[in-house]
Amino acid sequence: MKHFEQSQLLSSLPKQFFATLVAKVNAIVEQGHDVINLGQGNPDQPTPEHIVKAMKTAVENPIYHKYSPFRGQAFLKEAVATFYEREYGVKLDPTSEVAILFGGKAGLVEIPQCLLNPGDVALVPDPGYPDYWSGVEMARAKMEFMPLKKENEFLPVYTDIRQDIVDEAKLMFLNYPNNPTGATATEAFFEETVSFAKENSICVVHDFAYGAVGFDGKQPISFLQTEGAIDIGIEIYTLSKTYNMAGWRIGFAVGNKSVIEAINLFQDHMFVSVFSAVQEAAAQALLSSQDCVKELVSLYEKRRNVFINALQEIGWKVEAPPGSFFAWLPVPNGFTSETFADTLLEKAHVVVAPGIGFGEFGEGYVRVGLLTSEERLQEAADRIKALNLF
Repeated sequence: MKHFEQSQLLSSLPKQFFATLVAKVNAIVEQGHDVINLGQGNPDQPTPEHIVKAMKTAVENPIYHKYSPFRGQAFLKEAVATFYEREYGVKLDPTSEVAILFGGKAGLVEIPQCLLNPGDVALVPDPGYPDYWSGVEMARAKMEFMPLKKENEFLPVYTDIRQDIVDEAKLMFLNYPNNPTGATATEAFFEETVSFAKENSICVVHDFAYGAVGFDGKQPISFLQTEGAIDIGIEIYTLSKTYNMAGWRIGFAVGNKSVIEAINLFQDHMFVSVFSAVQEAAAQALLSSQDCVKELVSLYEKRRNVFINALQEIGWKVEAPPGSFFAWLPVPNGFTSETFADTLLEKAHVVVAPGIGFGEFGEGYVRVGLLTSEERLQEAADRIKALNLF
């Protein structure tokens, strides 16, 4: 059979670091070991029942069996606007300041192709979500990394970015609560971001995937709550984490009208729109009682407390994340993030994600997902304790 070469674009995409991790995990599982997988970011709870019921009813609507409107259903955009005003006090025009997405990832990969030309510069957090890299590469643009360091509470320091890079930058990705570090942003930081972006004509894309997941009684803040933010940026929100709808592939972008129009135009050429029954279920999620969200955040907080306390008891100097469902843990002396992750997998059958997979400044850490029961998290800590590394 003839082999057709892949395009230069596909050949240039970043290698999928975590595919290697999956292969290692599968090899241990195939040997018959009981593996506790804390290395992924896939929510483990089911979608709330009232959302599933809304979907079941909507599927039977024959109108939804036809093509959806190109730019999404008006009722979902109106639900998004209602949600943002209720949760964050942000007023949005549903017709011009909301774009419906096939999940948050789609928007994050699309946006560089909407706004950047070959050779343009995007500022990207390091460590950060690897799919930012994919979108920038597809646009044939260049990445400049913004280090996220513990001493700066895992926030970028804009004054550390060289001026020639700032002058070239057109786009910047931010993500709080943060994957992988679990850090949260402050009002002062977002105010500084707006000032920096306006002064340098940079479009800010705030990835708000974990927007619902804040601990210790603190709700994460939306970038768009900051005065002037909507003038210079957008926020991308997904229902995957807030409502355990990861497999449903539904999210949205909100904010600057010109950027929303660019996303809509791009998607006009790529897709028609998300299945309308999914859009109706999404509207139900956004507009109905948010008790399910509070219960979910409480569940993650209990898991966080059990796991972090257990690790501290064995002598591992770790800190509790203020947000997201991830913990960012420093590796012990004598290990890299990869060798430590390999040791935990091979000797304790516990999977963690090496920090280097999220960028150069992820080295020295591993990421843990709080996406299994308290009992399994405690067992993971017990297995790590038995290695006598701390």
